[in-house]
Amino acid sequence: MATYYVALPFVFSDYGLAPGEATECLSANAAVMRAEALSRKPGHAGAIAFSRTGDPSSGDFSDAKLIGKFGEVPDDLSTL
Repeated sequence: MATYYVALPFVFSDYGLAPGEATECLSANAAVMRAEALSRKPGHAGAIAFSRTGDPSSGDFSDAKLIGKFGEVPDDLSTL
């Protein structure tokens, strides 16, 4: 089993908010700090930090766990 920590920004699009380019981080704290910084970047509406645990060889992963939320992000994050 492996746990991945990710910072994901959201940008404004013609259809509302869209996910930007995700950044993998080394720890939960690093993901939170990166998401906070991304939320303040020009053109970004907000950002989240989340983790996922699973087996990379089989591709089976648990649902994403939200660690931090900054700025404007979609209400429904179930597709992470």
